Amino acid sequence: MIHVADSAKKRIIEIRTKEGWDESHFIRAEVESGGCSGLTYKLDFDHLPRENDQVFDDNGVRVVTDLKSMLYLFDSTLEFSGGLDGRGFYFNNPNASRECACGESFAV
Repeated sequence: MIHVADSAKKRIIEIRTKEGWDESHFIRAEVESGGCSGLTYKLDFDHLPRENDQVFDDNGVRVVTDLKSMLYLFDSTLEFSGGLDGRGFYFNNPNASRECACGESFAV
């Protein structure tokens, strides 16, 4: 399961409204190699499902990921922090053994 915090839900709804998208546009979450800790998160809006997608609905938001990324994201919570010190979207990931100082990459 991938969870969605209220803060992320609010920002996702704001973006959808601004772009004129309906609920058919979901969040695609992926984990890629890179960053100083070895793995990075990639988030996009998408509306086209792919073969072998793993689909999660939480807090009124659909999050879709591929099977490989699911291994890293299992039981994580998508959150959003705005303002001057905000990080934007980020994952609170219990599977990460460490994160880089900027929070952009992680290791397991």
